[in-house]
Amino acid sequence: MSAIRLLVLGAVRRHGRAHGYQVRNDLEFWGAQKWSNIKPGSIYHALKQMAKQGLLHAHEVAPSTVGGPPRTEYEVTEKGTDEYFRLLRESLTAHDQKQEVLAGALGFIIDLDRGEALRLLRGRLHAIQEWRRATTDYYTPEGGPGQLGHIGEIMHLWVRSTDAGAQWTRELIRRIESGAYTFAGEAGPLAGAPGQPSLPQG
Repeated sequence: MSAIRLLVLGAVRRHGRAHGYQVRNDLEFWGAQKWSNIKPGSIYHALKQMAKQGLLHAHEVAPSTVGGPPRTEYEVTEKGTDEYFRLLRESLTAHDQKQEVLAGALGFIIDLDRGEALRLLRGRLHAIQEWRRATTDYYTPEGGPGQLGHIGEIMHLWVRSTDAGAQWTRELIRRIESGAYTFAGEAGPLAGAPGQPSLPQG
């Protein structure tokens, strides 16, 4: 799964209505161009495609007084909201996504309520642990990964990366259980609102 649909839907949703330049500004401010494959052209393409798919509603705004074509502002539809939350939940749960997908989901995790965020992260941790168990049961020879020669280093990399991902997930769960951040339905300022850095910097 690509991160761009989640990022663009989330950015538009935060504004209520937004034109392409606003979405691009937000994502660049969050540093998304450093840790994902997002480019300005892909943002505008995603906006137009999702409008065609009924995920966004395109509003034609009057042209500026100095001339130029009308500016299009986008608003997330009900169908788009459903798709946004589907992508958000899937991105937090799936352990085998690209790093940029997880990074995008973290930027919008507070759009969920705290309990659901914790359930999804615990599901992610369980999936990581199951993958590790299945992988090591199948691939690890009795003499250890070194018995496979340099090819064994591939498995060693997978396992170490998986262990790091599991540890990070446990730590995030503990922070959220301890009251970190303001989630949907809770009193307090909306962290990561437009103009505030909610996504991890590269």
